[in-house]
Amino acid sequence: MSVIFLPLRLIPVPVQCVVMSTVLDLVFSRDESLKPYLNDLEGRVFRIHVRDTNAIMFLGFSRGKAWVHSSYQGEVDVRLNATTAGFARMCFGHEDPDDLVFQQVLKLSGDSDAMLRFKKLFAAADLDWERELRSAFGDFFGSRVARAAHALVEAEQKLADSSRQAVSNSLRDMDIPDDERLQAWQAGVEHLAHQISRAKGKVTRLEHKLEHYLSDQAEQ
Repeated sequence: MSVIFLPLRLIPVPVQCVVMSTVLDLVFSRDESLKPYLNDLEGRVFRIHVRDTNAIMFLGFSRGKAWVHSSYQGEVDVRLNATTAGFARMCFGHEDPDDLVFQQVLKLSGDSDAMLRFKKLFAAADLDWERELRSAFGDFFGSRVARAAHALVEAEQKLADSSRQAVSNSLRDMDIPDDERLQAWQAGVEHLAHQISRAKGKVTRLEHKLEHYLSDQAEQ
């Protein structure tokens, strides 16, 4: 599944809607194999919320086509919620949205059947946003959007890496084991337990021998 979003904070939401509608119309209209997927989404509406910019857009499907508006008064079937960087990771970083949901980068709520149909459509479309933006609006605009998106993805990755390192350093300073040290400790404990088990076996065998020896001595 791909989520439709242009990760440029400075583009007004109505303009983003026009751009998204244009790209989706071009992609869906040129591929007849997508018609059944579009028909399966007839009447469905998805609310897209970009948390860090507080931008809200609505993606709907009607008469075999997709539309994107900045406002909608009816009921929505599914709510999608992520940051600008989160949407950039899906659209331009090509990360698996299911993984991002598991990581809580992307939050979904609403009708599960609509979500599944939505996922099938965009999996079948295999939409390449950078290519489609270049094709629809020219290399200059497409490359600007792509560079902005990739920069967001890279910045978020660096932030995540630095955060993990900071946590690891703090754990070491507090003498609290991180995952790597816990695994090493666990391996050491398992090895010690194995050695203790072997020692107990030897002691048990010695006890049996001693019992037999004492029994023989008593009979003599």
